[in-house]
Formats: sequence, C-alpha cells, structure tokens
Amino acid sequence: MTMKDLLLAAVEQRVLRPLDAQFAMMVAGDDAAVMLAAAILSRDAGEGHVCLPLSRLMPDEKTPVPLQACFALIGETTDWPGVFLRSHAVSQGEIPTPLILCNDRLYLNRMWRNELAIAHFFNESNQPLPYDDTQLIQSLNDLFGDSETVNWQKVAAAVALTRRISVISGGPGTGKTTTVAKLLAALIQMAGEQKCRIRLAAPTGKAAARLTESLGGTLQKLPLNDAQRKLFPSEASTLHRLLGAQPGSQRLRYHAGNPLHLDVLVVDEASMIDLTMMSRLIDALPPHARVIFLGDRDQLASVEAGAVLGDICNYASAGYTAQRAQELSHLTGCPIEGNHEQRAGALRDSLCLLQKSYRFGSDSGIGQLAAAVNRGDRTAIRSVFGGAFADIEKKPLQTGEEYLAMLDDALQGYQHFLSSVQQQDAPEAVIAAFGEYQLLCALREGPFGVTGLNERLEQVLAQKRKITRQPHSRWYEGRPVMISRNDSALGLFNGDIGIALDRGQGLRVWFQMPDGSVKSVQPSRLPEHETAWAMTVHKSQGSEFDHAVLILPAQMSPVVTRELVYTAITRARRRLSLYADERVLAQAVTTRTERRSGLSAVFESA
Repeated sequence: MTMKDLLLAAVEQRVLRPLDAQFAMMVAGDDAAVMLAAAILSRDAGEGHVCLPLSRLMPDEKTPVPLQACFALIGETTDWPGVFLRSHAVSQGEIPTPLILCNDRLYLNRMWRNELAIAHFFNESNQPLPYDDTQLIQSLNDLFGDSETVNWQKVAAAVALTRRISVISGGPGTGKTTTVAKLLAALIQMAGEQKCRIRLAAPTGKAAARLTESLGGTLQKLPLNDAQRKLFPSEASTLHRLLGAQPGSQRLRYHAGNPLHLDVLVVDEASMIDLTMMSRLIDALPPHARVIFLGDRDQLASVEAGAVLGDICNYASAGYTAQRAQELSHLTGCPIEGNHEQRAGALRDSLCLLQKSYRFGSDSGIGQLAAAVNRGDRTAIRSVFGGAFADIEKKPLQTGEEYLAMLDDALQGYQHFLSSVQQQDAPEAVIAAFGEYQLLCALREGPFGVTGLNERLEQVLAQKRKITRQPHSRWYEGRPVMISRNDSALGLFNGDIGIALDRGQGLRVWFQMPDGSVKSVQPSRLPEHETAWAMTVHKSQGSEFDHAVLILPAQMSPVVTRELVYTAITRARRRLSLYADERVLAQAVTTRTERRSGLSAVFESA
C-alpha cells in the first residue's frame, strides 16, 4: 500500500480528519515521510497544538494502529531534519513554504509566523516607559493605600504603569478588574491635559458585558473629577468588533496598515485568546499603545490552537529580576524579592500574579475546591466535599435513576427563569434570571453532552408543560440560544446568549448588549446558533452564574482535564453542584491539558 492509501485508511478509522490527509497529499508531493508528518501536524493543529516536536515522530505503544502502519512503510527515520530540508514543502523560514522547520519543531507556516510575532511583541516591543517617580508613588498610595505586607493589586498596577505591555493573572475574586480600574485612574491622573484614549475588549460578548459592568461599578468609587471620569470608556467590545471583523470574510478593518485609534487597551479573559487572534490583535496596535492583558492562567486554553496566556504566565512563578524587584518595592512600598536569573527577564518583569481571593474566604467550599483541583490534590477534594460547606454538593451520576434525578434538579434550578418567562417579565429581567443557573458539560455529544442533555431537558419541559413548542419548529417562548458564529452586521458574536420571547411582535430573540441595553432579532435572521439550557465549559468562559452545575460523563474522556474542572468550578458565584463518578473526577484532576508550542523556547532564547 502507498502512504496515500494508509492515510485514507486512517481517515476511515477516524484517526485523522479528511482535511489532514488531503492537506498532506497536497503539500508533500510523492515524499511519503513528509506526507505522514504533514498529516500528523495538521491533526495536532486541529487539536489545539501550535507545532509538532520531532520527538513525536517516533512511534510507540500509544501510537494508533493506522499510524503505526504509516511509520512501518517509511521505516525507522532518525534524521527528520534532513528529510524535511530535502523537501520542497519545508524551509527554515528563509523562503515561503507550507511547512516550517524551526529547531526541533515543525510548524504550519501561518502558525510559525504568528508565534514569532507574539514572541517579538512580548519580548522586544515591551519597553520600560518613562514616569514621574514622585507622582506615580503618590498616585499608587492614594488608590491602593499603604500595606506592610505585599499588596499584589498595587504591585500589578505598578507593573502595568511602567511597562508598555503587561499581563495580570489571578483566579476568581482576586480583584483583576478592581486593579485595572485603579491603574487606569492613575494613568488618567498622570496624563494631565494629554488625551488618553482607552478601549476595553474581551473575546466574547458575555465577557465584554461583564467587564463593562464590573469596571463601571468600580469607577464610581474612584477619586476622579467629572472630566477624568469621561475619559473612561462606557463599554467593552468583543475583540472581533474591536478589530472590525467583516461579514462573510476573514478580513479585518484594523491591521498594521490601519491601526486602532487608541492609547491604552485592556483585554479581559486573555486565556481564551488563541494564537491567531492574538497575532491579529498585536498587528492592529499602534506602536505607542499600552496593552494590559487580564486573565486566569489556570483556566482552559482557547478552543483554537495555542495557549498564549498559559505559556506567558509559566514565568510568573520565576519572580522578578533583581533590578525590577527593587524598582517595584520602591514604587509600592511592598517588600518584593527578586533574583539574578536572567531567563526571559523582559517577560517576567511585565507579569503579576494576584494571589489573594477577596470573594472566596476560608468558609467557601467553592474557593477551597478550586484550590484543591488546581493542585491536583485528590485527598483535599474528598475532604472539601466531606466538609460542612453549604455552597457545594457532589452527586453520583451512573444509573438511569440518577440521570433522571439530575434532570429534575435542573428543572428546579431553572424554575425562576421559567416563571419569569411565563409572567411576561421585561426581557432584561428574563435574561438576568437565565444567568442565575447554568448546566455545564465537558462533552458535546451523548447523554452527558450538550446535544443530548438539551434534547432531554426540552422533552421533560414539554411533558411538564413548562414550554410550548411551535408546530414543525424548534422554537418556543423561553428557548435560550447561544450564537456560534460571528455576525458583525447584527452585532452578535460567538458566545452571545439570547432568549426567545413574544412581546407583541411575534417570537423574537432578545440579547443583552455590552452597554447593558437589549436588542431583539427575528429567529430567521440569527447566525448559526444552538439551544443553551446546557453549554460546554469552554463556551462558559467569560461568564459567571449564581449556581453552576458541572456534569461529567460516566466514562473518562481525554477532554475531561484539571483545567476544565477548575474552569467550571470558578463559573459559580454562590453555589456549585457536581454530578460525577468518583473515578472520573479523580482521573480528571490529575490530567493536565497539553498544548504544544514553541513560545517558551523563543522567550528563553531572546
């Protein structure tokens, strides 16, 4: 058999996608070894990896059988760099080729260019900024007060005020938006008469709305005059809207040739930004602009390729360089220790990890559980669930009876929302009621996944006459939907949630916009969407719910990882319910999400 035959056989057995095989055949010509490597690289890119380390081109017992047959055809290859550089499809970047070999990693050309751009941005474009020493110290003291211990919010503000690019990471309740509101206030105060154009952005509409709301609430408490308050942006936008996404096109209005009109950009939920979007955002920034990235490094990485925030924040634990620690101690009055290690020094000196949670105290089961999951500590997880915490519960989900009980619990959880729909409450109130309770799934398909659970819930709701479906239609009053494709013309973006309501004009779907207003759209005009009684944990990022419910499958799946469980737990504001088999949960919290990239290697070589 030829390599083409073997790759097509791997597609039939679902080890590769049709795209992977076709791409490999197109770029490799008749070179069987390059064809196999290109197919594996394409598959890995589809799974979120940025590059293919050459060490993974050595088959072992974990290699799927169809791919073992492919490796057997080409024989044992020890000189992969030589194989690649003899191919017309591969170069080291000096000429444009579909594949790029960089050290011991193979890239798709686009991924390699994006990674280089991001590494250059965070390393070489991130210069220290001039500041008035006395003025900055005074402003930090006015906004954050004095502290004998390390006030990490104050340190984060000092980091951001003295560097063009900064990254502030912290778990739920550590005060990321409070910190940013205060540091923006300091920027405005220090700018004086100079104009300071500030923009806020987040990957999804829900995250943008939350950023708008939380920053707006904090703004009222800051020591600013009316003129200074007017410099604060009134709303955050999605990254797609910020960059001017064009309907039905990959083109963006803003790019290197037409940069964004801003002086300061704050980007929330940065863990959700994939490699391509981060590269496009960087490309559109004017050279003078300050950028402040906020996020939780322990959350799930982006759905698309890359884990940019995670790769960057790997260096937070390495501490500051000695010179930077001395500077930050002087500016904040906090005792900060540095070290003389120079590895990725420019990057480390622009990071800050917020370490104190103001939302979850020692009496919070949610906070204790999130910390235990983050450590992968199974003993502590059992202890937390066995304690007397009123805000968390764990229920088994193996038998049919337990599944039905979970559906009954979900009906109770959505009762306030269903009543709000029935009572014809204002769309704003109905949308708010829906945000109080949310089912979160690890999987998309099957009875424990989004598709199966939404169908079962709709059946139960119809049987109990909580919803009335329209004949030959999926629509009914109260149907929650989530947008799954951006439509900039309508102002709707991936992740936005709307509720179908009839307010005298027939059934329309109502959405809350980032500025707090609501708009309605006819169901027939909506871009791609899906029912949202249950959503994936990935789609829940950027959202919070009073009561979050995580449903894990009865059998272990590769997507059920520590980061997924942690992300789901931290969506809960007041209450968390977990439906899971003990063994599946134990295995999940010891399984880390792996995203292969070369960013760390590039940072350390700079």
